[in-house]
Amino acid sequence: MSGQILDRAGHPPARGCEGPADAVRSAPAGVREDPGGFTLEAPDGIRYRVDLASGVLDPGSTLLAGHLEGRRVVAFVSPTVNRLYGDRLRAYLDAHTRPGQWTLHVMATGERHKTLAAAERVCALAKADGLDRHGLLLAFGGGIVADVVGFAASIYARGIRYIKVNTTLVGQVDVGVGVKTGVNALQTKNMFGAYHPAHASLNDPAFLTTLPDREIRCGLAEIVKMAVILDEDLFRTLERHPDAFRRPTAGPTDRSYGELETYILRTSMRLMMEELCPNLHEHDLARLVDFGHTFSPLIETAGGHRLEHGEAVAVDMALSAHLARLLGLADEETCDRVVRLLRRIGLPVFDPSTCTPELMTQALRASWQRRGRKLHLVVPTAVGKAAFVEELADIPGYVLEDALRALAADGARHDA
Repeated sequence: MSGQILDRAGHPPARGCEGPADAVRSAPAGVREDPGGFTLEAPDGIRYRVDLASGVLDPGSTLLAGHLEGRRVVAFVSPTVNRLYGDRLRAYLDAHTRPGQWTLHVMATGERHKTLAAAERVCALAKADGLDRHGLLLAFGGGIVADVVGFAASIYARGIRYIKVNTTLVGQVDVGVGVKTGVNALQTKNMFGAYHPAHASLNDPAFLTTLPDREIRCGLAEIVKMAVILDEDLFRTLERHPDAFRRPTAGPTDRSYGELETYILRTSMRLMMEELCPNLHEHDLARLVDFGHTFSPLIETAGGHRLEHGEAVAVDMALSAHLARLLGLADEETCDRVVRLLRRIGLPVFDPSTCTPELMTQALRASWQRRGRKLHLVVPTAVGKAAFVEELADIPGYVLEDALRALAADGARHDA
C-alpha cells in the first residue's frame, strides 16, 4: 500500500504558513480568527477576509456598505433569495449607494445552469449596466451563484472585484471561505474556472434559518468532511447533535443560532481555511479537503444531478470509508462511525443507479487523470485523521466491488 498516512489534527506549522500572533486566536496555517471572522494570509501574499456577522442587511449595518466604497454595483441573486431577501437587499443598496449606482438581476440556479453561458450572461448584463473596472459584482445567494458570478468577475475586463454574501450552509463553510470559482462544461463538473479571491465574503447565520432541511443536510455533509479528516471533537459534537441547524429552537424569527451552531460554523470555517492557506492555487494536488470529492463528481453528473452536491459527497465519503476498512487503513469502528453519522443526519450513503463497479472505476480513472496521474484518494484512518491512496493499482477491482456491496447494505438500512 503506497498511501501516505497524514495526521493533520494538530495542523503542524511545518506546512509553511505562519500567521501573526496579535489576534484573538492565531492558527498555525496563517489564518487569524477574531470575534468577527477570519483573515487569511497565504505564503504567496494573497490575503482575504471572511466575515461572520449577524444583521448584514440591517439598515444600520455598514459591513457590506464598507466594501462597496462608492463603486458601481451589479448584483445577482437566485429566484429563492430574491423572494426571501430581494426587497431588503434593494432597500439596503438604495440606502448605502448613490442613486443609479446599482442594478440587481435574478439568475437561474441548479447545476444545469452552472455553465459558461451563464457566466457570459453575467458579463453581458454587467457591460450593459455600465460596469467599469473599478466596479464590482455582488453574488448574493448559494454556492452556484457565488461560483458563476465569481468566475465572471475573474474574466470580466481581465478581472474585477466581487463580493460574496453566502446564504446557504454549503456557501458559508465551503464556497464562502475559498478562492475557487468555476462552471461545469464538457460533461465535467467545474471544468472551467479560476482562482479569484473575493473582495469580501460575508456570512450571516440568520440566513440559514430559512433553508429547507435538504440544503441544511448538504451543508452538514461538507462539515462532516472536515470533522472526519481533521477534528474528532467536531465529529463527536455532530454525533451528539445530528439535528444541528434544524433544532426546534432555531426558526425564522431567530437572529442567529445558539452556541452549538456557532461552534460548528466557526470550527468548520477555520479548518477549511487552514487547509487551503498553504496551497491556495493547488500546486500540490494531494489535498485532504478532497475527501468526498473523488467519486462524487461522477455520481452527480451520471445521475443527472438528481442528487445534490452534498448528497453525492456523503455517498463518496461512505464509499471511501469502506475502502479504507477493506484496505486495512481504518478499523471497522471508524468506518461504522462515519457511515452511521451520515445516515443519522439524513444523508444518502448509496445511490443504486451510479454506485456500480463500472461507473466508480470510471470515477477513479477520471480523478487519477485530473490529479496528474496520481489518485490522491483521501480515506479516513481514524476519526480526525486521513491518508492518501496514491495509485490506481492500490484499489483492486474486487476491493471496490466489496466496498460497493457493503455500501448497498448500508443504504438498505438507511431506507428501512
